[in-house]
Order: sequence, then structure tokens, then C-alpha cells
Amino acid sequence: MFTFSCNPLLITSFLPLVGIFILLIFISEVEINKLRNFTFLITSITFLSSLIIWVSYSESSSCFQFIETYNLIPFMNFNYIIGLDGISLFFIILSTFLINICILISWENTQFFLKEYFVCFLFLEFCLIQVFCVLDVFLFYIFFESVLIPMFLIIGVWGSRKRKIRASFQFFIYTLVGSFFMLSAIVYIYSITGTSDLIILWFTNFSYYSQIFLWILFFFGFAVKIPMIPFHIWLPEAHAEAPTSGSVILAGILLKLGGYGFLRFSLPLFPLGCLYFGPLIFILSLIAIIYGSLTTLRQIDLKKIIAYSSISHMGFVTLGIFSLNLNGIEGSIVLMLSHGLISSAMFFCIGILYDRYGTRILKYYSGLVQVMPIFVIFFMFFSFCNISFPGTSSFIGEFLILLSISKISLILTFFSLLGIILSTSYAIWLLNRISFGILKTHYSIYFQDISRREFFIFVSLTFVILWLGLYPNSFIDIIKFSTLGIFKHLLLV
Repeated sequence: MFTFSCNPLLITSFLPLVGIFILLIFISEVEINKLRNFTFLITSITFLSSLIIWVSYSESSSCFQFIETYNLIPFMNFNYIIGLDGISLFFIILSTFLINICILISWENTQFFLKEYFVCFLFLEFCLIQVFCVLDVFLFYIFFESVLIPMFLIIGVWGSRKRKIRASFQFFIYTLVGSFFMLSAIVYIYSITGTSDLIILWFTNFSYYSQIFLWILFFFGFAVKIPMIPFHIWLPEAHAEAPTSGSVILAGILLKLGGYGFLRFSLPLFPLGCLYFGPLIFILSLIAIIYGSLTTLRQIDLKKIIAYSSISHMGFVTLGIFSLNLNGIEGSIVLMLSHGLISSAMFFCIGILYDRYGTRILKYYSGLVQVMPIFVIFFMFFSFCNISFPGTSSFIGEFLILLSISKISLILTFFSLLGIILSTSYAIWLLNRISFGILKTHYSIYFQDISRREFFIFVSLTFVILWLGLYPNSFIDIIKFSTLGIFKHLLLV
């Protein structure tokens, strides 16, 4: 029986659904200003509500907090359970923050089906919050896959180029097929344990061969989402065809679902599988770091440059996760949060250029510092963030990861450092090509710097990046207790 609860997590998770109901019933499609203002109000309230959860969160505990349980199908032992720890807390805040930013980004860009567009983003926000707080494996899978529906529509309907339908189907099919393996593993787990409660499963001892088998099935579901090499084919095309706000949420949040899945399921449930396949993950991660960086250097589409760089950064994340020590796991979480902010900012920069000049081909840009100085200042800052410059958020994450893998192998560390050098190369190369040199007035004669709305978005992202980079303990102090909870399962092996 469902009863009203003042649990802030429950309220936060269902606020987007309330917004969808009001949008569909009470606001007409022709009331464009009302649609924009109300959607921004709902996403802002949701973001503030997630901050209230942070303020109310007890950082000295490794247990799940704000737990709510509702019996859905009692005879099948199937319950709706939500709760969060220090890991899921910051992913929920990142989701609500970036969805709010996406509404601002698309304030003037989306000109058709505006009501449906905002409904898609609110439903996407609801699913993302549920993914990060639900504590039932079946429900996690349902919301994990439900994220595909609004993202499929955002790319396919509001995409910017002719190949958007192909890109949306490619994104949908790749990720759906990968998740079918995970579904078969979940069904098998339920058949032998009689429960899908994650907390109970954490203390269930699976046999050695069961862990190997189940780890492989979960791996396919999560590896496609990150994406790891060779499951990355869908990512550059999806980014290239998605609208700016779609690319922001795709890079900022959806790529983190795989890393979150490894942390929440693979490590605590199948520690023997993680140990067994650790060398394979290290090899795939190094390939992603080197291949992603080298491929980035040869791209001519601005969005694909940032997309392939994301593959490289996610290689560092998987290195940290499967280093199986505290520094590595903490570093991977910080790097995922950092990448969510920095990649979002970079895609927003590319979106600004595309909105003004109608192209993302690199050769048409040069010397923008002469006509867009404020834009170039922010673009330079985010480019330095992308190469893990000291004082920025990504420096903290990559430093912790390098510290962790240095205890495993110096060869692994060397090739990881090579990846950082390559990432510096493509970031500085891109910054130089766009910002400096001779202004190409024969391609465009009208130039405009950023607006006040765009300036506000840049300042918001800059503030959070610097906060995480200069005062990381405000995040790590909460994260470390949850990583200790995961680490205890590894120590039992």
C-alpha cells in the first residue's frame, strides 16, 4: 500500500513526472513562453531538491540513506526500493544540474514540437534519477533501458542533420542488444536466489564459475554504455547528429551509466570475476586511451573531436574502477563527475559555433579571438580542463587513477601517461585552430559573441569545475565511505 512520504529523495525523483503531467494537461503548445518557463521552473526545483538531499546526507556513513520500500508484487518478492549512498548522490545532482542546463541551452534553438521536446527531457530526468537511486536489480534494468526512449526521440526528431534517423536507430539498437545480456543475467540471479533486492544480493555468495559467467553478461550491458572499445561505434555518430542539448546529456550523464553499473553491480556482486578479467579491462582501457586520442587528432567534425576524446577519458575511468583499490575507485568517480561537466561545456561551445555559422567542419574556423573574445576565454578554460590542468576537476580524478595503477604496473602507468600527452596535443591543436590565426571572413561576415544566457551557463559550469578541482574533499569525503563499502566486498575475496 502506497502512503505519502516526505522523503526528499522520493520527492526529487517524482518531481519530473509532476512536471510532465502539468505540461500535458494544462499548458497549450502555442504558449511557448509558458512551456519554457514552466519546464525551467520544474527542473530548477528538482535541482534544488537534490541539493537539499546533499545537505541532509550524513557523510560519515557507508550505508544507504533515505530508503523507501513499497511492495509491488508481494508473492514474487518484487519491491520498489530506493535509497542512495555517496556515489549515487553526486550522480543524481549531476543529472538534475545538467538537465537544467539543457533546458537553458535549448531556450531559443528548438523551434518545433517544443512541448514534446520538454516532456522528453523531463521523462529522461525521471529515469536517470531512478537509475541512480533504485535498489532493485529488475527495476534498475527497466529504468536503465527506459533512458533509451527519450534519447532516441531527441536524436531522431530534433537532430541537426540528415543522418539523424540512422544515428538514433544505431544508438538504440547497440545499447539495447548489449543490455539483453544483462537481462538474462538478472533473470538467472532471480531464479537461483528468489530475490532482486540489491542489498540482499550484495551478501549472496555466488560460485566462482557463476561469477565469471554473470560478470561477462553484465559487462556487455555496461561496456556498450561507457562505451569501451570495441563497443564504441554508435557514440561519434550519435553525437554528430544529436542537438546540442542531446550531446550534453549524452556525454554528461548517459556515458556514466556504464561506469556506475560496474561500481554498483560488477564489483560488489562478482569480485572474483573482476579479478579474473582485470587484465583484459586494462588492455581495453589502454587501447581506448591511445586509440581515442589518435582518432581525435584526425577528425574534422568538431563534435566528433569531443566524442572521441570522451572515449579516451572513459578509458581512464575503467582503469580506475578495475584497479580495485580505494584511490582508483575514488578517482574514477571524480573523473566521471568531472567529465560530465567538462564534456558538456565543450559540446555547448561547439553548439554555439554551429548555431551562429551553420557548420561544424574545422577548416571554416580560425581567428575567433578577434571577434568572439569572451567565447574564446571560456573555450580556452574548458580546453585546459579537458587536459587535466592542475586546479581543475579532471586533474584530481586522473591523478588518483594514476596513483592507483602505479601500484599495479609501471608499464600500465607509462601508456596512461602517453594518453595524457596525446590528449594535450589534440586539445591544444583544436584550441589553436579555432581561436587563433587569420580570421576567415570569406566564409562568414557576421560574427557575434556569447549572449547573457550563454554567459550564465558558462559561469555555472566553470564554478562547479573549479569547486571540484580546488576543494575536492567536499566531494571525496562523502564518496570515500561508499567506496569503502564496495571495497569490503573485494577484501572478502
